[in-house]
Amino acid sequence: MKRILFLFITLLTFTAIQAQKISYIETTRSWNYVYDENGKKVYTFSTSQGQVVAYSDTFYVLKNGSWYYTCDAKGKKLHTFSVSSVGEVLTATGDTFTSRNGNWIYTWDKKGKKLNTRHSTW
Repeated sequence: MKRILFLFITLLTFTAIQAQKISYIETTRSWNYVYDENGKKVYTFSTSQGQVVAYSDTFYVLKNGSWYYTCDAKGKKLHTFSVSSVGEVLTATGDTFTSRNGNWIYTWDKKGKKLNTRHSTW
């Protein structure tokens, strides 16, 4: 019986530790709503905090003035980027996002590390 209880508690702990995945971000006039893979609303934040410019299943990118912020599904800020260094955010997938700044394409991870740089052909 103790083993079953231990396994059950371990399973519950593991489930709680797993990060929630983002399936959709709905934007209204004043609010952004983050939904998980089960369609459950997991986080709500004001549009005054910034405009959602890209999101993946693990994070989203907000733009507010001259700054970009990467945040997890619960709204925790992961990193802050200046718009002048990143340029225009194009897309996000997995744990990375891509941006274009002038003639260069950059790939960044959600925690702020620049992973790749290449010349833009367009």
